[in-house]
Amino acid sequence: MSETQVDQSVRSVLSDPSQANDKPLRDWQRRALTRYLTNKPRDFMAVATPGAGKTTFGLRVAAELLSDRTVEAVTVVTPTEHLKHQWALASGGAGIPLDSEFSNSDGTTSGDYRGVVLTYAQVAAHPNLHRLRTERRKTLVILDEIHHAGDAKSWGDAVREAFTPAVRRLTLTGTPFRSDDNPIPFVNYETDSDGAQRSKADHSYGYADALRDGVVRPVIFLAYSGEARWRTNAGDEFSARLGEPLTAEQTARAWRTALDPGGEWIPSVLQAADTRLTQLRREGMPDAGGLVIASDQKSARAYAKTLQRISGAEPVVVVSDDPQASERIAEFAESDDRWMIAVRMVSEGVDVPRLAVGVYATSASTPLFFAQVIGRFVRARKPGETASIFLPSVPVLLDLASQLEADRDHVLGKPQREKEGWDDQELAEANRQRDEPGEEEQAYTALGAEAELDQVIYDGSSFGTAAFATTEEEQDYLGLPGLLEPDQVRALLQQRQQQQVQEVDKREQQHKAAETAKAARSAEPGAEGDKQRPQSVQERLKALRKELNSLVALYHQRTGKPYGVIHGALRRTCGGPPTASATIEQLEERIATLRSW
Repeated sequence: MSETQVDQSVRSVLSDPSQANDKPLRDWQRRALTRYLTNKPRDFMAVATPGAGKTTFGLRVAAELLSDRTVEAVTVVTPTEHLKHQWALASGGAGIPLDSEFSNSDGTTSGDYRGVVLTYAQVAAHPNLHRLRTERRKTLVILDEIHHAGDAKSWGDAVREAFTPAVRRLTLTGTPFRSDDNPIPFVNYETDSDGAQRSKADHSYGYADALRDGVVRPVIFLAYSGEARWRTNAGDEFSARLGEPLTAEQTARAWRTALDPGGEWIPSVLQAADTRLTQLRREGMPDAGGLVIASDQKSARAYAKTLQRISGAEPVVVVSDDPQASERIAEFAESDDRWMIAVRMVSEGVDVPRLAVGVYATSASTPLFFAQVIGRFVRARKPGETASIFLPSVPVLLDLASQLEADRDHVLGKPQREKEGWDDQELAEANRQRDEPGEEEQAYTALGAEAELDQVIYDGSSFGTAAFATTEEEQDYLGLPGLLEPDQVRALLQQRQQQQVQEVDKREQQHKAAETAKAARSAEPGAEGDKQRPQSVQERLKALRKELNSLVALYHQRTGKPYGVIHGALRRTCGGPPTASATIEQLEERIATLRSW
């Protein structure tokens, strides 16, 4: 087919309501469709960031292939029951009725449908049934979020068995990478320079491209740190500060302690998130909604009670064993409710465009899961809308937030995972899907955790809060206008960052002047020194930690080094435990060392 014929074909799909809805294609969808129609390959993989419109693209391809009789039927495969019905609704609107109620046990569907919508689990339960259906008629198979076909070897084998006879296969995903070595069916892999097998898409449209085109919203991450304290079953008590260099076990326990519903960290962060939601609703997004992603059902229900006290409105709670989960999500999407809380039901593919504030209150940490969650907030409805995500200040999440715009592929080969710093055991734990706390959570008792705004991440850059000194700085970030273009967000953050750095410099100068004046007074004959009440040990420790964190933030701004790296270098130079456990003398030595740098 010539390029002119392809362009005419694309225009026909756009203009004929019987083939697709009359909503014009976005530029990336038009380019991808042109590329597809040039050769009409048997297999085609399109990678597009969440919120870019993969469903619309898939239905346009289906409309074209049905129109020219390349195929007679369409089968769509999705990860979840909710997405089955979502696809059926979209396809019906595009003039391609699909049966989302198809049952393996019955195996039949009405002749009024042009095909069916299935889940990967449904295919895995009876691959031969779906192979026979695929062989019976010339079929286009659309494999939505295709990476799920690698969730288990049996799933991948079933998908391959069922759909090998398909005349055409279209694979779609917003997150083509996985954390394991299970190859994804019908995906092309090529050997890279490191000898690993890397997935290759036929058309890619990343978050950075979509942000530039105004298809998605800019995302601002607000990372909260704080001192966490816990007690082991042996009776030993520990404390650590989120964001500092810690062992894997210390990081995991400090992280989970912060997420403890009975502690102080969660209420503080939920309060800040609700404040941000109120601000967005007041300044340009009157129906803005918030979503909390929890680790388990118990935590989700506890968070709901806290949010109800804070906001005055009862949140919608969605858990996997609720048969009405899909209906709850759909109702929330169409309502004006403020908050929804979910364990993992809303991590992927669910379309709630009004979601604009998120709280990442889970210990899951794989790139795949993180990208899926953030994808729920990026769908743009009008120019200038922004999304705000609140999360614990732990290195793995900060790294993922700073790399939001990075394109990733699925790489087969453990050496590549090790190169990227992934640990198999930690990945398995983070990927573990659960509704109730596991053994690790029962091995210790959370004693409490403080919450302090640590840094703001946008466009790969970290904007430190410079001192965690007062809630005024937190409110400065929470008060960002809700309607801003990406370059305006960047400019405003840089402006406020510069103001905070200048404030830290000013405090440093005042501190040095006060120390000089104090030394001069002490040197005078008969000087009695300051007659103020001496600070208690607790007050002195708190003041020194605050001063150290201020200096670390300032050093971060001047050098660009991550906070954890700076704290780690200080500990290697001066010795001693993390800041939360350091003595007055150790903190004073670190402060003096950092000033010398």
